[in-house]
Amino acid sequence: MFVASLLALAFAAIPSVLSQGDITDLVGTWSSGSKAVVTGQFANPANLTFNYPKTTGVSYAFSSDGFYEVARYRFNGNGAKPQCITGVLNWHHGTFQMLPNGSLVLTPFGDGYQQIQDPCAAETNFIENYNDTELYNSWQLFHDINDGPKLHLFNFDGSPVAPLFQVYSTPNMLPTEPLRNVTPTIDAANLLATNGAPGAGARSWSSAGFVSVVSGAVALGLSSLVL
Repeated sequence: MFVASLLALAFAAIPSVLSQGDITDLVGTWSSGSKAVVTGQFANPANLTFNYPKTTGVSYAFSSDGFYEVARYRFNGNGAKPQCITGVLNWHHGTFQMLPNGSLVLTPFGDGYQQIQDPCAAETNFIENYNDTELYNSWQLFHDINDGPKLHLFNFDGSPVAPLFQVYSTPNMLPTEPLRNVTPTIDAANLLATNGAPGAGARSWSSAGFVSVVSGAVALGLSSLVL
C-alpha cells in the first residue's frame, strides 16, 4: 500500500504530454523561467529601444491566424575572459507556418532588431537589424502539475529552447505589421566614406551589409582587370 502511494505521487509529479497537434495548441503567450520577459511589452520598434526586464529569459507569442512575436534577453559568458560577459536583447515578429512534419518556420516582417552589449569589444553597445528566419524542428506541449501548460521548442539542430510556461491564453503582441522602415544601404562607397569620416557616429554592421561591401569591392577589382 505504501509503495503504491509512492508510485502514484511519482507519476503525478511527471508532466504529461498533451499534444503536438495543430496551431490552436500553440496559441497564447509563453515565457521562460521567472516569466519576466513577455512579448508585447518588451520592445519599442519606433525608436529601437527595449524595456529591460528584471531577469533574463525568452518569450514567444502565437496567434490563431498565423502571427508570432519573439522576445529574448540573455547573457553569454566568456570562459577565456570572465569579465567579458555579453548581453543581448533581441526582438522580432512576423508570420509562422506549421509544416506537415510538425516543424515550425518563423518568417519575420523585416523590422526586427537586437542590442548587443560587450564591455570588451571595440564598440561596447550597439543596435543592429535582426531578421533571421527561424526553424524549430519540433515542439511538445506538456501539462505541468504546478504551472499548467508548458511548451518545449527544439531548434533546427535539436537543441532545446528553455521550457516555456503559458502566461496568457491569448497572444500578447505588438501590431502584426511592419512597425518601422528598414532601408538597406545600396551605396557601399558612400557608406564607407561616411563611417570613415572624422566625427562619424556609432556604426551598426550586419553580416549582410558586410557581404555586400566585400562583394562590391571584388566586383570592382575584377572589372579593372578586364579593362
